[in-house]
Amino acid sequence: MFEFFIAKRYLKAKHKLNFITIISLLSTIGITIGVAALVIVLSVFNGFGSLVTSLLLSFDPHIRISVIDEKGFLKIGSVEQSIIQNKNLKSYAPFVEGKAILLNRNTYEIVNLKGIEEKRADASWGVASKIISGNFNLQNKPIDKIILGLPLALRLSARIGDTITVTSAYNIERTITSLSIPQTKRFVVAGIFESNNRDYDVSFVFTSLSSAQKLFGLNNRITGYELRLNNYDEAEHVKNNLAAKLDAKLFAINTWHDLHKQLYSVMLIERWAAYILLSLIIAVATFNIFASLTMTVIEKKKDIGVIRSMGVNKNSILKLFMFEGILVGSIGTILGVIIGLLICYLQLQYNFYPLDSTKYIIDAMPVEIRITDILAIGGMAMLLAFLASLYPAKRAANTIIIESIKYE
Repeated sequence: MFEFFIAKRYLKAKHKLNFITIISLLSTIGITIGVAALVIVLSVFNGFGSLVTSLLLSFDPHIRISVIDEKGFLKIGSVEQSIIQNKNLKSYAPFVEGKAILLNRNTYEIVNLKGIEEKRADASWGVASKIISGNFNLQNKPIDKIILGLPLALRLSARIGDTITVTSAYNIERTITSLSIPQTKRFVVAGIFESNNRDYDVSFVFTSLSSAQKLFGLNNRITGYELRLNNYDEAEHVKNNLAAKLDAKLFAINTWHDLHKQLYSVMLIERWAAYILLSLIIAVATFNIFASLTMTVIEKKKDIGVIRSMGVNKNSILKLFMFEGILVGSIGTILGVIIGLLICYLQLQYNFYPLDSTKYIIDAMPVEIRITDILAIGGMAMLLAFLASLYPAKRAANTIIIESIKYE
């Protein structure tokens, strides 16, 4: 293809340091910097996103089914039948959840008390995997046990073996209507957990399923099920299958993503904002491609006329200068991707950007490279280079032969 050959010759022929050469060089450098910055920044966003997801999934179920109407308690049996029909199911367990007030000496805290089955608790996730003091012991004999988050235990000045008083919102409501003294239950602190999520550590406490049922006056009823899947990416598909079988007026079905939808929405907005802002660097560089190509067309006006007079058509001239602009964009894009990947690799191997492990739960900036990001960045850079080359190439193709060579 002679158009590509001539385009390469035009680029190589710019051995003299002139204004056009400087602009072309700045175009290449600008695209390189922009692409490298995008690769690095998006990889860091991927790293933090994966870190957040792993932390949340180490404590949250993949899918949670909750009763949202009193009538749902009567049909909870059909829910279990629908759950066990899923091929992607790894495990499931019932739970009871509600608001409660914890009192120790003169300090009290309002928390979400959750009742779970100790025998069905999986040590690979949930509170059972986060115990830092004491034991995961929810046996209610001879006295009910409770597990607190570390910040909550510090606020209540509660240690392992201490006895705290717990009353539920259900008991308070019943006390107001019956004008009686609120009933309370005594729990022994069996363990203290830390999930690396302050919202959970401060607001959640755990006890046995039977103890929670008695505290909330539920008898043998449960408020929902928590599911773990073999592949959490299938959570949305499983949710849709369950939603088709369960009454939406009685049960709420939430995936791990739904449980933290606001957090993931903010992270997505930040990601797109970074992508758009850093893309402006590439856009400015492509304006330089536009300027350098326009001046090249003016400088090579005689050459264009000679080539056209030899029988080359307009389409070939258009391709020639399009190739020249795309070559500049390609060089900058390839160099930018190489530099970005190199920096990410060095961070993964040597952690040259460390973090203070006493303040953060990680010791270095997390990085995760995704091929889809590389393709999106490269495609965007090449598209901008293509658009910047289009007008100068059309101008070159429309050059009038007689006017360009009549003084030669």
